[in-house]
Amino acid sequence: MRYLLGSRFRGVFLGGLLGETLAKSSHPQHPVVSNFAESLVPGATSLVELGKFDLDKWLEIYQKKFTDLEPAKIIFATIPLSLFCHENPVKLHQNLLQILKNWDINPEVRDSTLAIGYAIAQSLTEKLHPQTLIPQIIAFIGETATPLPQNLLKVNNLLTRKAGLELLQSELSSQAQLSEGVALAFYYFLSTLEDFRLTVSRTIHHQQIWKQNTVINSQDISIITSVLSGAYNSSVSIPAPWRVLLAKEFSPISPMLELADALAIAWSGVYKSGLNPGLNLPEFPQEEDFTPCVYAAPRVIKAR
Repeated sequence: MRYLLGSRFRGVFLGGLLGETLAKSSHPQHPVVSNFAESLVPGATSLVELGKFDLDKWLEIYQKKFTDLEPAKIIFATIPLSLFCHENPVKLHQNLLQILKNWDINPEVRDSTLAIGYAIAQSLTEKLHPQTLIPQIIAFIGETATPLPQNLLKVNNLLTRKAGLELLQSELSSQAQLSEGVALAFYYFLSTLEDFRLTVSRTIHHQQIWKQNTVINSQDISIITSVLSGAYNSSVSIPAPWRVLLAKEFSPISPMLELADALAIAWSGVYKSGLNPGLNLPEFPQEEDFTPCVYAAPRVIKAR
């Protein structure tokens, strides 16, 4: 295994927070509250506490916390479930659709959520190949009338031709659509697949180009890109200066790290994790000190 699975879980959590923090630092007028953490934590906590996905509990939690879920928040909220079900594509597809149908969201949000969830799962199982990922995502989404598959195919063709961002701009629709932002996130991710820093830096640098999109803003594109790259490259790929910035700008970083660890443990079925979300951990422990390093098929290690 290239990276510890727990390190990839951390990469998703930290990647999303970092993408949001860097985007906000370049646009100080953005609100201080973390939409990513606010959306992700309730679902992740439910999975940790129950050790399984419970649709009724999930819906109850989010109905209490949110009066209205924006498209980006829906995508962020489903990320813990994509981590938890990453080893089983059929189960992942079913569980994501269960949530999305109950939230009665539009088809474009549904397809975007499925695309991101599948990419995360492929990274965690180390089956992600840039040449085949987008066709696989389109198959995972299934028959749909949304523009996302076509936009992803445009990205795939441009990546094959090693085309630049300027050509991508002309290829994508000029209308402000969610699928544009998601396709752009996949372009950034796949065009610099092995380099977390470069992937995120390019996203931040090009924010002004996409600021006219009112459905998904440049900050959300940065978060999605960083989540995808964090899942693939893990937390060890995050540069030290960015870690320091994240710890400074986002004070509850330790509980978020521990929640990522606890989610990995809950997935593995370990009897006693010794971790509880909300407790303090060292800000950024060395990778070799990472506690939950033994993994099996989910729930193979049963509670007594």
